[in-house]
Amino acid sequence: MNEALSRRALLRAGGGLSLAALGLGYGAGTVSAAVPTSKRFQLGGQASHDLYRNRELYNGTVMQSFAFDRTNQRLFTAQLREGSPGTSGDLCVTELAWSTWTAIGHMYLTGFGHAVSIGAQSVGTSTYLWTDVDADAAGYGRRPARFKYSDGTTLTASSPAVTTYTPKPSADRHTCATDPTHHRMIVRYLPAGSGIHRFAPYDLTAATNGDFGQPPADFRQPDRITYLDPDDTTVRNSFQGYTAYGQYLYCLTGHSDTDDATLWSVDMNTGAVMEEFLTGAGSTLTFREPEGMAVHTTAGGEPRLFFGFASGSTPGERLANVFYKNVLV
Repeated sequence: MNEALSRRALLRAGGGLSLAALGLGYGAGTVSAAVPTSKRFQLGGQASHDLYRNRELYNGTVMQSFAFDRTNQRLFTAQLREGSPGTSGDLCVTELAWSTWTAIGHMYLTGFGHAVSIGAQSVGTSTYLWTDVDADAAGYGRRPARFKYSDGTTLTASSPAVTTYTPKPSADRHTCATDPTHHRMIVRYLPAGSGIHRFAPYDLTAATNGDFGQPPADFRQPDRITYLDPDDTTVRNSFQGYTAYGQYLYCLTGHSDTDDATLWSVDMNTGAVMEEFLTGAGSTLTFREPEGMAVHTTAGGEPRLFFGFASGSTPGERLANVFYKNVLV
């Protein structure tokens, strides 16, 4: 097949197609040590499953990200706060009831960030959330933060209830995601003056205690994820979320009202893209903007890779949708 064939053409032809299956290779990043080996989620060649569709959140803005606390059976979403400027860093967190996936609580975060990704960490019967904090002029957080979820409350970036961290002192921005199955946190950061993000995984307990020593891997975001097409490196991709399971990082890219929503898997030990899949999940949704990724292992022991979309034809009345993959190779 012609490598120049557009992703849209591939999607129309096959309802979603893995470019890795076509033998297309991508450049690797730089790593420092080794993440323990694991199986990898298969992105193409099998169907996506619905977790839920068209759920209302506490605010009607676009869902940016989400995270599970399976131990306490809670799901949290993050979005920009209704009525606040997009550059304010003001967020709304919605708690959804387990299994019905309906909104049952919320809290507000003032001056935090953009919530490209969030993490959830169970501590007894409580859930602690990880977000970005200390919003810059564009509304993106400079550092990661951790705080206890408390329904109906509002936290500011300087609140004593918020613990902030600086994994990479020279970085301009940080976000984070959690891999609860392997008790790991993944930090995405932007080195000052570089323009290209990097990723580094850490032990979740060590990170909670502020220990961000030498990570087992530290690699540049692959160019195939940074850019939209290999023959047009002037067009930036729209990065919409990430998560990790074991050895592999997973990313989501794409735009609203298009058919370019793409799932990616990256080997954290090499920094190389393992698979790229143009997904047709939720193809009938209106607006359909890819937003957020998360993982968890069910009570029955099945690992799942989740990815989300915002939907709804009316701004201010957006809905949340989440799908998942569950085949490991």
